Amino acid sequence: MDKFESLYAFTQVVEAGGFAAAARRMNLGRSAVNKMVLALENQLQVQLLHRSTRRVTPTPTGTAFYEKCVQILADLEEAELSVSRLHGEPRGLLRVNAPMTFGTMYVAPLVAEFMAQYPQVRVQLTLEDRFVEAIAEGYDLVIRIAAPTESASLISHSLCETKLLLCAAPSYLERHGTPQTPADLGHHNCLGYGAAKDQWRLFGPQGEVSVPVSGSFWTNNGEVLAIAAAQGLGIAQIPQFIVAASPWASQLEILLPDYCQKTLAVSVLYPINRHLSTKVKLLTEFLQQRL
Repeated sequence: MDKFESLYAFTQVVEAGGFAAAARRMNLGRSAVNKMVLALENQLQVQLLHRSTRRVTPTPTGTAFYEKCVQILADLEEAELSVSRLHGEPRGLLRVNAPMTFGTMYVAPLVAEFMAQYPQVRVQLTLEDRFVEAIAEGYDLVIRIAAPTESASLISHSLCETKLLLCAAPSYLERHGTPQTPADLGHHNCLGYGAAKDQWRLFGPQGEVSVPVSGSFWTNNGEVLAIAAAQGLGIAQIPQFIVAASPWASQLEILLPDYCQKTLAVSVLYPINRHLSTKVKLLTEFLQQRL
């Protein structure tokens, strides 16, 4: 049995938290992955994993061995690239996760452009509006629109910044009037992102302002929020990147331009064990340059 395959199988089990999940990542049967890890434990004569019906976790020895394994596998990838005829050209599968609307508008076209430049790379791009655990879910790169994340297991790089803009359709403003101050928002139908909120925090010339709000509609997708606002349902806080690119943007007016939420960082994150991967580094740099 190939030792490097066994090392890779072991790292996948640790990152996925179980044999079945690791097998799905590797497109192998669960028994095959289990056999490789058992062979590794027998060869080393140590127990690397605690096995239970709910989850598989590394032993203290397994944790130390895992850290060595990811370094060895990263070094192997670099060594293979250095001697290939496509010297330094990235190859293999990249698993990327991004928010739905930002991914559709910006990431997907750039990924296609990146793949045209590096034809040996395969990409699995997953778009969804939820918090993703990069390591546990097996992603090589995760793009987030949020406050910067500090984690000992993740490396973060800034891609760009965006703001939330107050927007409404002219048809809504004709019926209900145009707010002149943040306090006026309390008398309007304020559409929400995520769960229903009773406060909006805005920042303007006098600093932070907390405004009580209420509304009849909320959603977990920014473009859906823009559509609802464009159809005259109410006032919404819409990310600047959607206002700039959405076909619905021409039907929206920006309100109280001196007031907005704090700037949000758009960042790319990847597990620390991917820091030597050529394809991860090149895609990160490519996104930084283009965004």
